[in-house]
Amino acid sequence: MNRQVKAGMTILAVILFVAVFAPVLSPHDPYELGIPYQIPSSEHILGTNDVGQDILSELFYGARVSLTIGIVSALVVTVIGTTLGILAGYYGGKVDRIISQLTNVAMALPSLPLTIVLVAFMEANLRNLIIAICITSWTSTVRIVRSRVMQIRELPFVKLETTMGASSVYIMIRHILPNLGEIVFVRAVMEVANAMLTEASLSFLGLGVLGQKSWGSILHYAFYRNGIINGYYWWYLPPIFCISFSVLGFMLLGYYGKKDIKKKHKKNRKEKISYA
Repeated sequence: MNRQVKAGMTILAVILFVAVFAPVLSPHDPYELGIPYQIPSSEHILGTNDVGQDILSELFYGARVSLTIGIVSALVVTVIGTTLGILAGYYGGKVDRIISQLTNVAMALPSLPLTIVLVAFMEANLRNLIIAICITSWTSTVRIVRSRVMQIRELPFVKLETTMGASSVYIMIRHILPNLGEIVFVRAVMEVANAMLTEASLSFLGLGVLGQKSWGSILHYAFYRNGIINGYYWWYLPPIFCISFSVLGFMLLGYYGKKDIKKKHKKNRKEKISYA
C-alpha cells in the first residue's frame, strides 16, 4: 500500500468518524440559535453564523448529509454503469449499439445544468437529490467498463468457457465481473467524489436538502448573507476545506485500484502471449 492510499484512508477515516459520531462530538446543537457573527472563541471554536448557530457543529452534522449523498449515489451509479457496460461489451452487436447510443446521448447533455433542472422540478429531499445525481452520472462508468469487457471476452479462458457451452450469464458473473474489480472500485471512488461536489454545488445554489445541514448549504448561507463580502472567514473557509479534503481523500484512495489495474494489464498481456 503506497503513501497516497494511506493518506486517503486516513483523511476518509477521520471524516467518517466525525460523521458517525457527530451528536457526540458536536459542542452545540447545530440548530440552536444564539448570538450571530461571533468570531472563533473557546465557546465557539469556529464562531457562529448569521443566526448564531455554531459552525463547528454544523460541519460535523453536514458531513453526514454530504457523505450519505456521495456514497449512495456512487453505489447506484456504479451498479447501473457496470451492468450496462458488461452487457454492451460482452454481447456486442445490437445490444452494444443500443446501449452505446443511449450513453452518447446522455453524455452530450451537460450534466450539472441537467441536474439543476431535475432538482428544481422535484421535491427537495435526500432521495430526489440522489436520483437527480444518478441520472446524470452513469455514462463514464458504462464506457470504461464496456472497453474493458471487450478486452476480457477475447482472452483464451473466456473463449474456452464459451466453447464448453457455458451460458453467457455464468461467464459474465463468474469470469467477467471478477476481472473488473479494480476498475469498478476506482470508478466507485471517483463517483463518490463527483457526487459530493455536485451536492455541494446544488446546495450552494439553494437546491439542496431543505432543513438539513450540509457543507454546501453552509456555503450557500455564507454567500447569501454576505459572509464572504464581510470577511467572515470562519464561516466560509471551513466547509471549503472539508469538501476539498474529502474529495482529495477519495482521489488518493483511487490509487489503490489504479495500481492493481496496471498489474492486471501486464498479466493479461503475458497470458495472451503464452496462448499464442
